[in-house]
Amino acid sequence: MLRRAISHIGLIIACLSVLLPILWVFRTSLVPEHASYSTDIFPELTLENYRLLFGDKNFGTNYANSLIVATLSVVLSMPFAAMTGYAFARFRTGGRIARFATLASQMLPPVALALPVFMLYRAAGLTNSLTGLTLIYAAINLPFLTWILMGFFESIPEDLEGAAMTDGATRWGAFWRIVLPVAAPGILASAVLGFILSWNEFLFALILGGSKTATVPVALAALQTSNGVQISQVSAGVSLAILPLLIAVHFIQKYLVQGLSFGSVK
Repeated sequence: MLRRAISHIGLIIACLSVLLPILWVFRTSLVPEHASYSTDIFPELTLENYRLLFGDKNFGTNYANSLIVATLSVVLSMPFAAMTGYAFARFRTGGRIARFATLASQMLPPVALALPVFMLYRAAGLTNSLTGLTLIYAAINLPFLTWILMGFFESIPEDLEGAAMTDGATRWGAFWRIVLPVAAPGILASAVLGFILSWNEFLFALILGGSKTATVPVALAALQTSNGVQISQVSAGVSLAILPLLIAVHFIQKYLVQGLSFGSVK
């Protein structure tokens, strides 16, 4: 009984340590700027910070830019990641060298790629465009998603594909009709993680974007003015920034848990 009580207390403390900062940010977004650093739990509430964001700061455009770029980058990278991960899992394409190269590409600091990518984008006329951001995000996410999906595909018994091909299916037919439906939880989990990575990316959005293509992280960084950081407006922006992630996780949390645990089961 005592052990169970201690476990519950520990879980409550752990949950509060995660939830309280989020709730405090939301609380700060609803107070005037002069009361943003107040310790009052229930101060004067207002929606002025949200009005300023969407009215004066054009935050709605930044929000739409992030949604478009993050969604399209995942849609673009997932088919290539699925096919590459399947090739690694089933055919050992490229051997260990290809696998290591895929993983090692994620270890390279993004700042090391910033200047070469900027020069290439400027020559191609892709700077200050949502298309350019979509392409670079898809390229950045592709090795990460490939590595995750490879683990999911390796966890699927090859006998399932063998049975399908015995019944007359081609290798592509077995992949499309058998492997992908079985790996759907892992694919959804990977897609959500790819969306989160694209949504939170700051460096390339700052370097390659402009005023019309600024994403949410860049827009939040721009709230620092000569008068200091507008903390209440930043809190309002942060509250809105985490909203799509909370919605996505809420609707597919079952598949997310299955997917993240699926690849570890052999």
